[in-house]
Amino acid sequence: MEVAEVLPEFADAFAFEEFNRMQREALPALLEREENVVASAPTASGKTALAELAICKALADGGTALFIAPLRALTNEKEDDWDRFEDLDYSVYVVTGERDLNPRRARHADILVMTPEKLDSATRKHDSRRYDFVTDVDVCVIDEVHLLDADRRGSVLEVTISRLRRLCDPRIVALSATMPNVDDVAAWLDAPAETTFEFGEEYRPVDLNAGVKTYTHGENSFADKYRRLYRALDLAEPHLRDDGQALVFVSSRQDTVQAAKKARDEIAERDLQIGPRGDYDFHAESKEALENDTLRKSVLDGVAFHHAGLSKNDRDLVEEWFKEGRIELLFSTSTLAWGVNLPARCVIIRDTKLHDPLEGEVDMSPLDVLQMLGRAGRPGYDDVGYGWVVCDAAEADKYRRLLRDGKEIESRLAESLETHLNAEIAMGTITDLDDVMDWLETTFYYVRGQSRPEEYDFPNLRSRVRDCLEELVDRGFVEMGEDLSIEATPRGMLASKYYLRLATAARFAELCDRVASETPRASKTERRSRKEGMPLRTADILEAVATAQEFDSVSARQSERDAISAVLVGQETGDLDAGERKVLAILRSGSNGSIPPDLRSDAWVIQQNATRLVSALGAFLDRFAGPHAANLARRVEARIENGVAADAVGLTAIDGVAAGRASKLSKEGLSAPGDVVDAGIDGLVAAGLSEGVAERVYESAQSLPSVEIDWGAFPDSIGHGENEVREVTVRNVGEPSRAGIRVTVNGVEMTGTNTYLRDADTVPVGVFGADADELEFAVSVAFPEEPLVPIEETRTVRVTGR
Repeated sequence: MEVAEVLPEFADAFAFEEFNRMQREALPALLEREENVVASAPTASGKTALAELAICKALADGGTALFIAPLRALTNEKEDDWDRFEDLDYSVYVVTGERDLNPRRARHADILVMTPEKLDSATRKHDSRRYDFVTDVDVCVIDEVHLLDADRRGSVLEVTISRLRRLCDPRIVALSATMPNVDDVAAWLDAPAETTFEFGEEYRPVDLNAGVKTYTHGENSFADKYRRLYRALDLAEPHLRDDGQALVFVSSRQDTVQAAKKARDEIAERDLQIGPRGDYDFHAESKEALENDTLRKSVLDGVAFHHAGLSKNDRDLVEEWFKEGRIELLFSTSTLAWGVNLPARCVIIRDTKLHDPLEGEVDMSPLDVLQMLGRAGRPGYDDVGYGWVVCDAAEADKYRRLLRDGKEIESRLAESLETHLNAEIAMGTITDLDDVMDWLETTFYYVRGQSRPEEYDFPNLRSRVRDCLEELVDRGFVEMGEDLSIEATPRGMLASKYYLRLATAARFAELCDRVASETPRASKTERRSRKEGMPLRTADILEAVATAQEFDSVSARQSERDAISAVLVGQETGDLDAGERKVLAILRSGSNGSIPPDLRSDAWVIQQNATRLVSALGAFLDRFAGPHAANLARRVEARIENGVAADAVGLTAIDGVAAGRASKLSKEGLSAPGDVVDAGIDGLVAAGLSEGVAERVYESAQSLPSVEIDWGAFPDSIGHGENEVREVTVRNVGEPSRAGIRVTVNGVEMTGTNTYLRDADTVPVGVFGADADELEFAVSVAFPEEPLVPIEETRTVRVTGR
């Protein structure tokens, strides 16, 4: 059955001309019916085409398609791969956390591509103009729906799909690798038997011979990596000698490089004749085309590595050359198993454990294991594909059972029920206990609980939900009325909006309470009696983030301990554990752009999560402690993100100024946007910027708020016991912005206002003849949404007649 016969207007959207057996059997359900579809099929059997069929039907009907990819890296690959739809005048738009959202493009896109996490975040804000596009989806394709069983991420996918169905009820097409309980997924999604497919191993294009091989475990984990590598090469060698190819999965990007280097030496020792050494055209092509020097040398020996840290150019070339057979031994991270269809005769999983920057050492997901092994066997080239798991003897039976029995998909919702329940309450979709039960009935958790009532403690579900609600009330996230109605508190709203774990939100709220105790409403006696009554410091913000529950599984390797201690020397960290000290060390050193080499492997992930958490903390501070505290958090966030000194962080508010330019300008004495405006374009050129860049930076700096403080007829002195009120004018000569204006005398806050500063605001200041020789009045203006250093001016008033 040719594509052009079935979908003539979309024939060019497919990468092949004929549908295979599996695709032909599913095709009527996708194109001729309207019900939801669930399809389980072996890896490499052509499931992507089922997604594309569903998308084509939606487009033909004038609708919008949403494709949920399991990994962020795969969203970018789909964007590239689906240029075919762009060529047919259908727009594809990827929405991820790492890109600035263009709501207009998202709203007008024909195909949206998102991760579960981004879709969760977007659907929580669906009633905003920025994210309203998520309520206009006609078909939602879930790629690899067995992600439901993944730690932490699984519950996100589950509740997000349930929410999306309540918001706009799109048609759901759920695709999966082989899973024994596909009927449970179908029941959850209301897919009838006629549109539920369980394609067995007979639909694999190449038979799979999978097994487990053990290695001798030693005391040194570094040496163990090489023991497993040699075991993997033993398994790959007969296939390489027979002109076959081998794909070896390892745990990290760095390991792909190191394993490839070591494998090249070992191949030479074993006299394995692989690689295009005599192909001078390929030699010249690879030398010119590849950007990575190590990779350039490696491919000439027929060995390569592949990971998300390589440039797209290099990844594309590695994939192309592997498909062509020029690369015969490829080392990769797990991303490749979920993304590009890149089969090999022999697939070996060298590492069943991996280091997660946020979780420490963890076992590879069983879903990942099955996904990787499913890549074994090249259709049209191999009759049989060979897949091997290399592991310690103590774990061999576990993996043999996995290969024999597969993995039933379980719900992970119970593990984070409080967090997701709070989010639903914050959105207003749940207002009482009955609503909670109605919501749960839309989840996979409910369906799976019916299948396995004892394991899911299903008979006690209602009491468990009641306990969960009471916990939310006790912790200040939810309020319950006398009629048992429930609604979110501001704390609960912020926790949901910023995607926080509840323990982290509670910790942030506690910090806000401590900062808020330093207001005029608290007497000196009250402030002194409170252990926490201290002004907010950068150290407080960094420690609150380092101890957030999001980082609770971070561990510090022995090799990192000295670097951590060196960064934190002289700092009070007695109550922090090793993982928290590591996060704190990365944040402190990263704020100055000087992360020690020993800490860099995990730094990027930790910093990315930390900037989100600091942003959330800033919102808490803004709501509960005031704009000055929020401004400090915004500056800390900018420093972590850009690695700039505290006195130059305001420069990062200027579009086009990141760490490098901020450092360059700061060294020339330009440490704030006001300095940039005063310097003018000529001054910026003199500071080392090109004329074009200088013009853009100058223009951007002018678009920021800029404050002048006019003290008016402020007195130089006042008699003891006298009082008078004077007015100070705060004038914004830049762009309008929300601001906090604070007046202090001798360091004690008198008044504080939160205003939208368009032109000028007048602040009354009470001048009184106190029991002091001098009174120092300070007016400080902070912008909570910009990383600008607060503008502060002081006046001293002498007290006479004492």
